[in-house]
Amino acid sequence: MKNKTLVISGATRGIGKAIAERFAKEGVNIAFTYNSNEEVANNLAKEWSEKYNIKAKAYKLNILEPESYKELFKEIDKDFDRVDFFISNAIISGRAVVGGFGPFMRLKPKGLCNIFTATVSAFVVGAQEAAKRMQKIGKGSIISLSSTGNRVYTTNYAGHGVSKAAVETMVKYAACELGKYGIRVNAISGGPIDTDALKAFPNYEEVKSEVEKRSPLNRMGVPEDLAGIAYFLCTDEASWITGQTFIVDGGTTFGCKE
Repeated sequence: MKNKTLVISGATRGIGKAIAERFAKEGVNIAFTYNSNEEVANNLAKEWSEKYNIKAKAYKLNILEPESYKELFKEIDKDFDRVDFFISNAIISGRAVVGGFGPFMRLKPKGLCNIFTATVSAFVVGAQEAAKRMQKIGKGSIISLSSTGNRVYTTNYAGHGVSKAAVETMVKYAACELGKYGIRVNAISGGPIDTDALKAFPNYEEVKSEVEKRSPLNRMGVPEDLAGIAYFLCTDEASWITGQTFIVDGGTTFGCKE
């Protein structure tokens, strides 16, 4: 894995940060995006570069403007000589999801469209650009982060849940069409993970309590719980795995807690 390159969106905190650092530990170079906090992003790039003796660089990206991925990858081309892995992780929150995060009867087209754009359209354009680079080296691995909110009812999550279901289907189509280039495409569906993004939800404490109650492991998930499967799916150990969605939820989807 050393000297290969991972491109990952939204890696300054939470799940994205944990995944990026997992790859960095193995000698993988990291090209990652951030939304607004340039100082934090640059500090992380410096930290990973020095700690793991790799190349790491941060790039600003507005996930609500997927077409900007095209220029972003041109910048990455200047700084890195290859792209081996692409992970679509960035999400939106706050004002951008107004009308998309809420009860069914309060859903609005604009909020729903923003969530779809950040989840599905951004995955499509980012994966397309990454795949063009992967074709040059004859193989690669692409991953989209998803969530179990499209499988289990989650309060106020309809907008996100529908978009996650859509991106999982898009992953299957991409896998079918990119396989001839040696490119594998998969999704990771995480149960509720204890991140700053989740803590911003108004019903965070309720969600956390319910997850702990449902899981036979008696705890909520943490970002590192998804980092391991993301890394595995990019190694040669997973060379015959494509078009799949891996559920990492601490047993909560099945509801196996007595």
